[in-house]
Amino acid sequence: MKIAVDQLVADIKDVATQVLNADISTVRGFSERQVKAIAQQAAYVAGGIASGEITDETRDFFLDGIEDMADNFVKTLRGLASVTIEKIWNAVVGVIWQAISGATGLIIPIHPMN
Repeated sequence: MKIAVDQLVADIKDVATQVLNADISTVRGFSERQVKAIAQQAAYVAGGIASGEITDETRDFFLDGIEDMADNFVKTLRGLASVTIEKIWNAVVGVIWQAISGATGLIIPIHPMN
């Protein structure tokens, strides 16, 4: 049995898109909440600085807090992107191995992404 190359290409694209769309909606919800929280915190700090409630002595503390929020947000996005890439890799290799198995009768295990 031969592998239908055009169908395999379509299957690879489809499985990658499915994983990506599912993860993008998760990331979108997370990032929207986090960005909003960071923006609100920035507005509170700016208001406090402008009103004098946040003094020169405490300003760096609050600004460092916003910087930490932004840093944690970016690190979390990087981790989510890494997980998504691994999910896509597993899904794509799974489709390819399934096509080869169907054509040859071999059972090929999927090894984790390096």
